[in-house]
Amino acid sequence: MSLKDAARAVRENAYVPYSRFKVGAAIRTPSGAVHVGCNVENVAYPEGTCAEAGAIAAMCAAGETRISEAYVVADAPSPVPPCGGCRQKLAEFADADVKITLATMDGTEKVMTVAELLPGAFARDHMDRA
Repeated sequence: MSLKDAARAVRENAYVPYSRFKVGAAIRTPSGAVHVGCNVENVAYPEGTCAEAGAIAAMCAAGETRISEAYVVADAPSPVPPCGGCRQKLAEFADADVKITLATMDGTEKVMTVAELLPGAFARDHMDRA
């Protein structure tokens, strides 16, 4: 299954009773495995989960920790970028040149790299005290 098809399919499972804004995400790892996630809202709004975070959690649960490509889809007039927190999460598991495709349900796509989504990302080497 393509990342596009996987993201569109999982988007239908989003739990969004408050915003009604469904998002689906699919990530591919270097092994070729595809992991998916959808947004899940909670009445206590900060407690929800973004689609990208769900896909990353599924990847880690499967024992993988590297993203080689990602696809995010929402029903919006233009491609919707990940929130700031999800940009940082993507940067944790993907190299700066990894392509992230942002898409709408009508087929409009915008491809960006992780570095373009999050220039100046906080990274592991910032924690090095040596």
